[in-house]
Order: sequence, then C-alpha cells, then structure tokens
Amino acid sequence: MCVSTCARPAGPQVAVGRTDIEDLDLYATSREKRFRLFATVECEGQLFMTPYDFILAVTTDEPKFAKTWKSLSKQELNQMLSETPPVWKGSSKLFRNLKERGVISYTEYLFLLCILTKPHAGFRIAFNMFDTDGNEMVDKKEFLVLQEIFRKKNEKRETKGDEEKRAMLRLQLYGYHSPTNSVLKTDAEELVSRSYWDTLRRNTSQALFSDLAERADDITNLVTDTTLLVHFFGKKGKAELNFEDFYRFMDNLQTEVLEIEFLSYSNGMNTISEEDFAHILLRYTNVENTSVFLENVRYSIPEEKGITFDEFRSFFQFLNNLEDFAIALNMYNFASRSIGQDEFKRAVYVATGLRFSPHLVNTVFKIFDVDKDDQLSYKEFIGIMKDRLHRGFRGYKTVQKYPTFKSCLKKELHSR
Repeated sequence: MCVSTCARPAGPQVAVGRTDIEDLDLYATSREKRFRLFATVECEGQLFMTPYDFILAVTTDEPKFAKTWKSLSKQELNQMLSETPPVWKGSSKLFRNLKERGVISYTEYLFLLCILTKPHAGFRIAFNMFDTDGNEMVDKKEFLVLQEIFRKKNEKRETKGDEEKRAMLRLQLYGYHSPTNSVLKTDAEELVSRSYWDTLRRNTSQALFSDLAERADDITNLVTDTTLLVHFFGKKGKAELNFEDFYRFMDNLQTEVLEIEFLSYSNGMNTISEEDFAHILLRYTNVENTSVFLENVRYSIPEEKGITFDEFRSFFQFLNNLEDFAIALNMYNFASRSIGQDEFKRAVYVATGLRFSPHLVNTVFKIFDVDKDDQLSYKEFIGIMKDRLHRGFRGYKTVQKYPTFKSCLKKELHSR
C-alpha cells in the first residue's frame, strides 16, 4: 500500500498551540521546520510525528492536510502506545501498519533520517555507539544518550534572539527545558560543522555516561514514552535490544520507505518505467533543468523494459555507500581513464559488494550521459547523487511527474 492510498483515519484534528507558529519558525533550523510542518500530535506541549507523518515527511514534498496538531492526554497517548508491537514482531510494513497509532519525537526523527542514509555496515557501528557498557545489549537508558547528544548539538547551533521564543521551540521539540549540565565534552564549533550522524558517531563514546547514569532516572521521567521506546524496550521499558533486532529494524525501515516510493510509481505493477526511475533519482536534488536528463532516458531507451524493485533497492543501497564508491571511481580519474559502463559496474562491486544488472547500469548511464558519449561524468553524477542521498537533511525540490505515453499505455492495458 503506498502513501497516496493511505487515508488518514477519521478523528478530530484540534488546532492547538497556534500562537506564534510563524514566529517560532524564524528560530528553527530547516530540519526543525520540516518536523513541525509534518507533526500532527501534541502532548503536554511537546510535538510528535505519527508513523504516518514520518512516511509523508520522507516521501512527499508537503503535508496532504492543513497543518493541525491533535492534542492528546498522557492517558490517551499511553493507550495508543499499548498497540505497539515488540521489536521481534517488526516488519517492513511497521510504519504503514501503525499509521497514526504511535508517536515519534524530534530526536527520533533525526535518528530515523540517519538510518535512511547509512549502509548496512554502519548498523553495527550505530549499535556499538549506543552500547556504552559493551555488553552487546542496549537498554533504554543507553538509547536516551541519543536524546542528549542531538539536543546538545541543537543548542550549540542556536543563535542569539528572543529567549522566550527559543525556549518555546525547545519545549515543543524536546518536551522539557534544557538542563544546564552538559552531557558532552565537545567544542561548540565542532558540533555546528558536523552532521547529526557524525555528531552521534564521534560523541557517544565521549558522553559522560557516568554523569548520565546519575541523572538517568530524572531523564527517563522527563522523556515521554514513544513508539520507538516501546517497540525497542517494551511497555515497562525494562527490555533490552540486541544487535539482530536492531539490524532488522534498520533494514526494515530502509526497505519500507523504498517500497512506498516504488509503489507510488508502479501502480501495482512489478516494474516502474526508466523515466519514472529518473524522476525518483532527481526528486530531492538541486538540478534546475531536469528535462535534459528525462529526455536522455526518453530517447535513449525507446523500448521500455522497466526497473524491478530488486534493481531499485540495490541502487539505493549503493547510494548509502556513495563515499566509498566515489573513492573507487576517482581512481579511474587519477589514471586518466574514462568511466564506461564496465568501469562503473566494477567500481560499484568493489566499493559495495553489489552487482548491478546490465539494464540498471545502462539506465543510469542514459540518465546522466548528457553529451551522449556513453561515459559518466564523475563530478556531476557524484554531486547530484549526494543531494539525492540526503533527502532528509537538505532542501526539498518538487519534480513534477510526467508519465510517458508508453508507460500510460502499458498501465492501461494491464488494468483491462
């Protein structure tokens, strides 16, 4: 089931906390603005996304409905979270199944965005970062280090301004006023310059876990239970998370988002057109004139074969390894060798272990081969794909969907 067919469950949408919404956006980062734009639930002053909201935030350009926040009491929230399945029952349809029966905090939103852009090899690193005592299990208190690290990074980014407005914004995002004691021994400028993933990777081990442990009960009491916390650590918060379940969750999340994007174009078929594939690749990039790339596909691949989901998924797994691939590909540049399809395919395998089908490689080349010499422009390809990779961290660009006549005809015949 794709996002476009996921109807929002009926229920009153209460517009609450509307005062100074626009003013608060002036003090918010782009990530904070996007979270506030898609969040639809408020509990005791803190904003949350539902699982449905998160899916929309990473697969669409704008919310489908007017911005309203549904106010929930603690009792209503706890009742909602009681339906959360345990982590061992997770699947690649978890977010679609939960829809609006769950909540995701701002720091969890950042964490989930990190997951979407990381290779599978990074899953072990992420787990080990949370596992601060090295017992191969992560408990709720250890996971809450994430909350502190992202909060402290955000505070270091803040500029001078209206203290009352910034305090209101922090309350919306974190649910409590920031304590004065720092959890991290980190230079402010270093935090500003790094991504949330790098901040997490470099600073979890530096977190003063002994200090955090002393304050663990206070922090646990301050933090509202969420779908992720209940999913990972149970309704009582006493369960522990092992690496296998953690890995499965991260892999399922990546798969679920890709399935939603694929299904939104396939209309129930087993493939999407090569032109639709190009649309998806260019969607969250800074490419101004996408028509050049789309015309490349339209005229270079006259016989539409289609891209399967396995090909689609393997390409985005490759994008999550883009840095390693860029190193491998750059070696051809140093050797003054052109980058043809064979070189591209070999570089992908060396850097990621993935084997692309000949048709997928040919399609990628046809999209980006602007001068029609069957060679890949290294700088242009890497630059555009870096934009696409960071879908949740950079600006969102709407790419209008123009289905080809052949694609429409094929889908029409299929429906008869």
